[in-house]
Amino acid sequence: MNELVQINSTPNAAGIVRISLNRPEARNALSFELIEQLESALATVAADSAARVLILSGNGKSFCAGMDLRGVLHDAQKMGRMLHGLARVGLALRKLSIPVIAQVQGAAIGGGCGLVIACDFAFTHEQAKLGYPEVDLGVCPAVVAPFLISKIGAGRARALLLAGGLVNGQEATRIGMTTHLVGVEQLDSATTDFAHTLSSGGPNAIATTKRWLHQLDGLLEESVLTKAANLSAEIISGHEAQERLRARFDTTQSTS
Repeated sequence: MNELVQINSTPNAAGIVRISLNRPEARNALSFELIEQLESALATVAADSAARVLILSGNGKSFCAGMDLRGVLHDAQKMGRMLHGLARVGLALRKLSIPVIAQVQGAAIGGGCGLVIACDFAFTHEQAKLGYPEVDLGVCPAVVAPFLISKIGAGRARALLLAGGLVNGQEATRIGMTTHLVGVEQLDSATTDFAHTLSSGGPNAIATTKRWLHQLDGLLEESVLTKAANLSAEIISGHEAQERLRARFDTTQSTS
């Protein structure tokens, strides 16, 4: 099987586990298969009593360029399944009883940025590009909206999602999408050092605190994310989105 997601299934001495998106030739764009493997990897971490901290990263120049939308032009039903898979992955990241850190280099766009804000912490650098260009493509960013509102507040989330576009790492940290801004050369070491710091906390205290925080913000409600995925799937299969995606791919052949 093509290993689109890598996991060091045995935590190191500090209990730190790393999951890496491994599709660098496509800037780690979220294909159906990658989402499935990521969901499986998160289940493995959740079942590992030795795990104390998870680092989520992407191999290559980018963290994650977002959903691989090329397939939408030919199979909107499959895209609906991808959106539901992304919602389940976001929920799985939130449900983990251990702290989760995103290590964000290059681009974290659309669904890729959704992964970032589902984590407890995120390290990035000034030149990184993060954001949600979905409305520019005629797509509704419903799946990421609950996580973004929880992360940066309803007002800022509304402005960001309705305007579309991207922000750099410095602005992402200023508005709270990411938690730590470091030099690109220090990104890996700074993330790892912080993971070691987190691993020294009491596991039961951390797990209980996370559960309580999730109850307070309501983001463990699976029905909310299911509704969000259904809404996004309905819009992306419509005429407006399909026409904009065709125009985009015909000229740039990119992902979002």
